[in-house]
Amino acid sequence: MNTASQTVQSNSTLALISIVALTFFGYIAIGLPLAVLPTYVDSGLGFGVIWAGIAVSTQYVATIISRAQVGRLCDQYGPRRSVLLGFLAYALSGILTLASTFTAHVPTASLSLLLAGRLALGIGESWVSTAAITWAIGLMGSRETVRIISWNGIATYGGIALAAPFGAWLQGQYGFFAIGAVTIVLAVAGLMLAQSRPPVPGVRKKGIGTGQVLSRIAPFGVALALSSSGFGVVMAFVALFFQSRGWEGASFALSAFGLAFMGVRLGLAQAVARFGGLPLTRISLVVEMIGLLALAFAWSPTVAIIGAALAGAGFAPVFPALGNEAMERIPPQNRGVALGLYSIFLDVSLGTTGPIAGLFADHLGYAAPFSFGVGAVLLSLVLSLVLRRHPNA
Repeated sequence: MNTASQTVQSNSTLALISIVALTFFGYIAIGLPLAVLPTYVDSGLGFGVIWAGIAVSTQYVATIISRAQVGRLCDQYGPRRSVLLGFLAYALSGILTLASTFTAHVPTASLSLLLAGRLALGIGESWVSTAAITWAIGLMGSRETVRIISWNGIATYGGIALAAPFGAWLQGQYGFFAIGAVTIVLAVAGLMLAQSRPPVPGVRKKGIGTGQVLSRIAPFGVALALSSSGFGVVMAFVALFFQSRGWEGASFALSAFGLAFMGVRLGLAQAVARFGGLPLTRISLVVEMIGLLALAFAWSPTVAIIGAALAGAGFAPVFPALGNEAMERIPPQNRGVALGLYSIFLDVSLGTTGPIAGLFADHLGYAAPFSFGVGAVLLSLVLSLVLRRHPNA
């Protein structure tokens, strides 16, 4: 590679990092309360486990509902407006969280404010994360779609991984009040960064209808949703599985999953360019199934940790690789809507996998969710074998 090419590549990477940082700030805000919110609602406010679960899930309901709206906003007015509105929603979430701590002596009022803050957080999540991908594609071109989605995913999971223990420390040192305060700081940082980035104009030319967009991406979205079940069961049941076997090291299994996921994502663009999105997806789904099978039949913590790593490595390429194939079928003026709708399949999968797999665990033991995951990923593999590459890909 000559010096000019290296300079272009370096500038491209810096531009991508500057946009992906928006997602990173957003997911730090999302990760901050994850480790402390259930306990705060359960014992701090005294509402019990059910309301603790509702408080967590409220965010995801708002995310799912607002995904398609942000896509339309990006397509018509450009992604910067969506990102700015998203960080304003993050700021509102922080303010409402702060207000909930000041009304803790009136638990019902405190919980109401907290739930409103969770709704605002969910809206901020969908608007910033979807618009950031659209923004980067607009700046760098559709040929960089795989790299953009891959790095965005690293920012997502990296932000959550860093923020969860930091949020627990904040709550321990300063109380739940600090979660709201830091969320506001992150929102301001995101607003400042977004204002400094070059805008991408919206496309006013009329595209295809939302129904047509959905019909074109739905097969890829369903394959994504099924494969995401493997991710969902690992996140939800690894700790319980280790506990049921009397093993130590569940955190190492989760770390192995995350590190393998991020490692594969870093080199994913070259792999998709070499093998193609659908062939790589099929190989990845097989690797994910092997990892889940290793977990389901693990006879030692070491085998379980290796299984988690394989599951993470297998799942890592699926969202970007299938997403790239789906976007090839969508006109440029509908890409924002398409990304929003495509992401909904992941949201719904992660929201439903836990309860469904929990029924298996309740009746068949804590290894059963991983077998359930194998079945779902196998269905995704079968569907991926039916799908064909777009002729322009």
